[in-house]
Amino acid sequence: MISEGSRDLVNMRLLSKSFFLFLTIMFLTLVFSLSLVPTSHPFSLQIQFADQKQEFNKRPTKISRRSLSRSISQSSTDSYGSAASYTDSSDDETSPRDKQQKNSKGNADFCIKNIKQADFGRREIEIAEQEMPALMALRKRAQGEKPLAGAKIVGCTHITAQTAVLMETLSALGAQCRWAACNIYSTQNEVAAALAEGGFSVFAWKGESEDDFWWCIDRCVNVEGWQPNMILDDGGDLTHWIYKKYPSMFKKIKGIVEESVTGVHRLYQLSKAGKLCVPAMNVNDSVTKQKFDNLYCCRESILDGLKRTTDVMFGGKQVVVCGYGEVGKGCCAALKAMGSIVYVTEIDPICALQACFQGFSFAFISLLLYVVSVGNKNVVVREYMDRMKNGCIVCNMGHSNTEIDVASLRTPELTWERVRSQVDHVIWPDGKRIVLLAEGRLLNLSCSTVPTFVLSITATTQALALIELYNAPEGRYKQDVYLLPKKMGMIRMHSHSK
Repeated sequence: MISEGSRDLVNMRLLSKSFFLFLTIMFLTLVFSLSLVPTSHPFSLQIQFADQKQEFNKRPTKISRRSLSRSISQSSTDSYGSAASYTDSSDDETSPRDKQQKNSKGNADFCIKNIKQADFGRREIEIAEQEMPALMALRKRAQGEKPLAGAKIVGCTHITAQTAVLMETLSALGAQCRWAACNIYSTQNEVAAALAEGGFSVFAWKGESEDDFWWCIDRCVNVEGWQPNMILDDGGDLTHWIYKKYPSMFKKIKGIVEESVTGVHRLYQLSKAGKLCVPAMNVNDSVTKQKFDNLYCCRESILDGLKRTTDVMFGGKQVVVCGYGEVGKGCCAALKAMGSIVYVTEIDPICALQACFQGFSFAFISLLLYVVSVGNKNVVVREYMDRMKNGCIVCNMGHSNTEIDVASLRTPELTWERVRSQVDHVIWPDGKRIVLLAEGRLLNLSCSTVPTFVLSITATTQALALIELYNAPEGRYKQDVYLLPKKMGMIRMHSHSK
């Protein structure tokens, strides 16, 4: 038997030997490292470092933040180095409206940022196709029948990889398409390039001005020898433009398909006033759009958008979510799961009661993060923002920039300070500032991305609605707003489950 004292002595000796061996290895490593450095000058180490620094300074310095975020460095491998073109690293600030671009087939009927990005956009579209089974199943099943043969669809939606899959599906089903963006920040330039290269007439780029926005819509509509007969809208701007500027064209439209709650409100206003002269399909309130896209898409993308823009930590943050519809439910669930203290404001008594049953309290303005999740006008007005705390983050998960009264912030006494892309400080005279994201526009598609699989459900809904309205016999639909039959939604969900 070994006594306790003897065991401790053995352990100490082993520890001493191990420590001595460690020091020996470290010493030999240092000697080997020094042997690789020229020693002809006592300051050789400093000279080499200076040379390295000088060599580093020779590298190109005009690299945009966006290119740095996607590529490791200018001296990386060819695949990473070529990504610079994919991310708009060029210093060229020329407006796409002033450029003359053609695709590889000589077609110039488009206006985008850079046609050279088409290959990158095509790869993104291919990835999206893998996550959109229902839409791909519809394309495969119906492209032989061509149910949209003769359809001339003018569209105004977010131009993303998911929308590209929808557009190419509509084309495979026989339709001709012309497209503009419904949001000045949400266009993926590389995807727009891929669509233009594929022969689509696309007029959109990320960072359009208000004037560019309406110009792009008009270029889609006002084409000699081309009369649209179907509208696919997201927000109602395209429908509004045709109704106001081209009333004779509007009367020849066979049907309108509207995705967003904002656009649906505008359609109901036209219908109530007796000015809606074509049938319209309300996709936003279809059961699968409400219960899947509005809920789960926003549940995942709200966190992504906030993280990318502000690097905020959610744990312990006090958050007000304005509205507890399906979008609000998704936002609340995500923020609560991350440890935020979530409060809700809601005017609908049923939704308010649901928020109570989920354990959410009701509070108001003076908290740290404010999320607007309704598609209405002036939900957050200047009076409320005047009462917000210093450093409060304000963002919008509604469709447009009318939910937050951004216009009231553009006054002489307030200072706007750009922090980074889609992030602004709005500074009050006393030094208080709020952080406004995407200038009050839709956060997730302006500042991040959204889950493709859920969007597949909505995109298939839109395609089925277009097919239904285009092929409906005369008299089936009157000049009113309709919901997509629930049976079609069940067919769509069956395609997803296969």
